[in-house]
Amino acid sequence: MAGCFALSKSANWNQNEADWRLMLEIGRGWGLSLADGTLVASTLVLPYGDFAWISMVLVHPDHRRQGHASRLLRVALADLRRRGLTPVLDATPAGREVYRQEGFRDTWTFKRFQLKSGTDQVFPNPPLAGSLPPLTGGRQKTWSVPDFALDREAFGADRTALLRALQKRLPQAALGHPDGFVLGREGREARQIGPLVARDEATAMELLQAALAVVPAPVYLDVADHAPAMQRWLQEHGFAFQRPFTRMVHGADRAPGNEKLVYLVAGPELG
Repeated sequence: MAGCFALSKSANWNQNEADWRLMLEIGRGWGLSLADGTLVASTLVLPYGDFAWISMVLVHPDHRRQGHASRLLRVALADLRRRGLTPVLDATPAGREVYRQEGFRDTWTFKRFQLKSGTDQVFPNPPLAGSLPPLTGGRQKTWSVPDFALDREAFGADRTALLRALQKRLPQAALGHPDGFVLGREGREARQIGPLVARDEATAMELLQAALAVVPAPVYLDVADHAPAMQRWLQEHGFAFQRPFTRMVHGADRAPGNEKLVYLVAGPELG
């Protein structure tokens, strides 16, 4: 575990030991080590139903451009082929070119936004149950313990074990409603809010604002590009664009699930 954490830290990635432990409990992985035992490359696969997430395709900065990532990726793809699981992943721009060469195809995209520590941005206090005014159509929003049934439709598989684990990581940000839910977790560099799944944009924005009111900076959010209004709102409130990601799939025409219900992803390592 210490070697895994040191590897992601060397690349300035946000995962902490709790993230590595969670991913290895859900899935399995492969690594390349030096003679002294130092881990210099990794790849994980997290099975979700009839597909699997390829995660943490990572090489230490001092050992890049030696084919380590491609070698481990091919091992993972062969393993998933034997198990009959469709590979899915979220790629950075640099990784996207590597994955395209291995047969992955683009599906949809999202962007990471960051609110740095020391910001003077203050978000409103989170609404209490029953305290919100009716929305269009007379609906009333209340927050409750998250119900993850909608996630199966949005993500394309039952990942309740993962969501229950995240629910415990940042419990103040675990907010639910019949039309959606949001979770969060602590990270090495910043807290991350996500996933956020909702039936409509109004619910998504209220869940987001309620979570931001109780999660101090630094904060990361990975926001779907089919939610441009949410991206604009974040930039208007002090969040800065950090990097884009592309959801890619191997051997299928589209990624699982209904991406229109996804406003924030859990993170590129989790889906």
